[in-house]
Amino acid sequence: MGDWDLISIGIVLAGCSICTAGIIMAAILLGFSVPNGPFLMFTAIVLTVISVGVIIIAQQQLEKEAARGP
Repeated sequence: MGDWDLISIGIVLAGCSICTAGIIMAAILLGFSVPNGPFLMFTAIVLTVISVGVIIIAQQQLEKEAARGP
């Protein structure tokens, strides 16, 4: 199995958050009542933003390590 670094975790978290937001929006568009819909959407957006931040920070750290060289 591969290593779970910060970039992988961030990508999985972002993907899950986007998928969750899509499911909530689809349920609302189909006419289902989603009692905590706005709160769940807000949570999904916050998790997506945090995961993108984690990906960017981890990528910058990898680039710094690569620039230092062996």
